[in-house]
Amino acid sequence: MENTVPRTVEEVFSDFKGRRTGLIKALTADVEKFYQQCDPEKENLCLYGLPNETWEVNLPVEEVPPELPEPALGINFARDGMQEKDWLSLVAVHSDSWLLSVAFYFGARFGFGKSDRKRLFQMINDLPTVFEVVTGVAKQARDAAHNNSSKSKSSGKVLIYWININNLLFFFLILSIIFDLQSRQPESQPKAAKVSPPKMENESGEEEEEEEEEDEQGATLCGACGDNYATDEFWICCDICERWFHGKCVKITPAKAEHIKQYKCPSCSSKRAKV
Repeated sequence: MENTVPRTVEEVFSDFKGRRTGLIKALTADVEKFYQQCDPEKENLCLYGLPNETWEVNLPVEEVPPELPEPALGINFARDGMQEKDWLSLVAVHSDSWLLSVAFYFGARFGFGKSDRKRLFQMINDLPTVFEVVTGVAKQARDAAHNNSSKSKSSGKVLIYWININNLLFFFLILSIIFDLQSRQPESQPKAAKVSPPKMENESGEEEEEEEEEDEQGATLCGACGDNYATDEFWICCDICERWFHGKCVKITPAKAEHIKQYKCPSCSSKRAKV
């Protein structure tokens, strides 16, 4: 145990980084030396990472309980029974779990709250694990990120052009739908004529002035109640007798009228039934 005990989040993280660097050295740059020290003929051995970025292979401490969490015991026994890369990967995984246990041991010992524990984990999580470094996963991730960055820069203009082309196609699609709806509009004109009373036209075929229109519309009477036409009311025309009715008088709503191909007023309907 070192003389300086980490007590803050930053100090614990610094301790974590030092131990992590030492472990990575043992499993990469110093791998031959590490391999030789893990003799299966020896007793149970452990790999320790130290805060000063060094490492050592040693027997576990004899203290019970130990002052710090202990790393995996007996890593030397599996050395000759596995492929070297698989054995190193296994030691790396156990080293990652040991690093986390030491860091959060300090956090628990010195009463880190929820926010401090979360901040410590986020700082640790920003670093590649020992396993990722040893197996090359971290390097592959960096290379992939670099390639994606260069590709995104080179293909930026192409992507913008592609988006603009798609926007243009969408615009033309909307236009075609509008034109199609307009071309179908004349077919629905007869039904629309049911909704409001006919407007009077002069000899030239043009509509009268607003005041004249109101006078003519006011002269239109409901075939059911006999009241005058009002511009804010829904009306419907009988296709048989051509009389106009308040929608409310004949119990027809605008929505219902849209689905009626030929409207017959109650009077015409009753006459038809008698015949």
